[in-house]
Amino acid sequence: MQVQKLSTGRRQFLKRSAGGIVSASTLSLFATHTAWAQAHNQGVDPNANVSRGYGPLARTPDQNGEVILALPAGFSYVTFSRTGAPLLSGGGNVARNHDGMTALPGPDGTVRLIRNHEVRNAPGVDTLGILGPSGTRYDPLGRGGTITVDFDPAAMAPVREFISLNGTIVNCSGGLAHRDVGWITCEETTAGPNQGWQRKHGYNFLVPASAMGTETAVALTAMGRFAHEASVADPRTGIVYETEDAGNNSGFYRFLANDPADLTQGGRLQMLKVDDQPAFTGWTGQTVGKLLMCSWVEVANPDPNLEATPREATCFEQARVQGGAAFNRLEGIFRGEGGSIYFISTSGGTAQSGQLWQFRPAGPDKGTLTLAFESPSGSVLDSPDNLCVTPSGAILFCEDDANPTPGHVDDTHPLAPGITDVNRLIGLSRDGLPFEFAVNVLNDSEFAGACFSADGEILFVNVFGGSAPGSGMTCAITGPWRKGPL
Repeated sequence: MQVQKLSTGRRQFLKRSAGGIVSASTLSLFATHTAWAQAHNQGVDPNANVSRGYGPLARTPDQNGEVILALPAGFSYVTFSRTGAPLLSGGGNVARNHDGMTALPGPDGTVRLIRNHEVRNAPGVDTLGILGPSGTRYDPLGRGGTITVDFDPAAMAPVREFISLNGTIVNCSGGLAHRDVGWITCEETTAGPNQGWQRKHGYNFLVPASAMGTETAVALTAMGRFAHEASVADPRTGIVYETEDAGNNSGFYRFLANDPADLTQGGRLQMLKVDDQPAFTGWTGQTVGKLLMCSWVEVANPDPNLEATPREATCFEQARVQGGAAFNRLEGIFRGEGGSIYFISTSGGTAQSGQLWQFRPAGPDKGTLTLAFESPSGSVLDSPDNLCVTPSGAILFCEDDANPTPGHVDDTHPLAPGITDVNRLIGLSRDGLPFEFAVNVLNDSEFAGACFSADGEILFVNVFGGSAPGSGMTCAITGPWRKGPL
């Protein structure tokens, strides 16, 4: 694959994207956020100081004149790959439910996007699902999978678009494999034959970055059968870290592959344990910046038979009885500096509005866990799902405020009249201060799949969409990035 040329101003993004926030700035983030949170709790309006980000937002039309997003002044965007539209290559239509995504250097100077589709159709129902060649499907009845799009940054338009994986279900998020050889796409379900499917689900699958057509879907069973949200490899060691989205029974896992270059060769699955706290529950009573010493416990049976009577113990149950840590709805994940990993607890925290955690490895079997950010209310950050580390080392959260809880009382927005459960892109600067960057003013769909092009000049993000054609899409946003914290 030909790597596109990098612009001068953000040339270091490739290095940073494997790194993220450096240790010193993380310590600053903890200290500044703690002070900011105290001020917020004393009645300070978190959105009053618009200078924190890129200034006030305004409803902004796309290239076709349709208003999808509200953005700061100077930013523009194009929309493409809309739900129900014909695919540019290979036949078929764009599936529903645009979710997790990555951006890699593509052929001929393009940006290659590999995008999940969290299709939840009933077994065998085709409507707005992914229908690739039958011989490549994992489950003949599954209609989820991935679509690969090659985007021309000069023309600001896609030039190629095809189904790259099919026959899976509920493909939520994912992450990059070792040495960026592909995208690990994750099934956020453990449904199987008892629910009408021909095969068991709840697995990871690899979509090669070099694929030019539909790949045969191979379940990576040794990586665990659970409600996978996201998985990403440490580029130094090949260890893959995985999040589970199963309410309060969610674990943070790592997979020690026998061969990091070939995940089909098996390995060991482990779940995080907080030392000296065998009943650790991360969603409540935690302190920003507090260092927790951690180790790992083995999951002896990573592929439990959940259809048996009685069923076998889940991955979480096997690890929890050994003191494994429990979180609430672990979702997005992203690489950090020095092998550290950032991950989201969507409903974690006292306000149930979301947490950002950081894990740092310390030797082969130890590490530290730190709560980097906890939202004090839905007005600040409401139900973060996917996230990315930006070229400057800031964090960008994708909100998924679809199911209000008692802590979510700020669900409307003046820029999105008539919409309840409004979703935003929320930035977190390197000094620990949150700010609004974008608002979905089209519908109440979540944002998902935020990722930057290799040169750091284009932010790609998905509007998840629903069952209506045109309700979901991918957006490519450009603008004066250097004038703000992203």
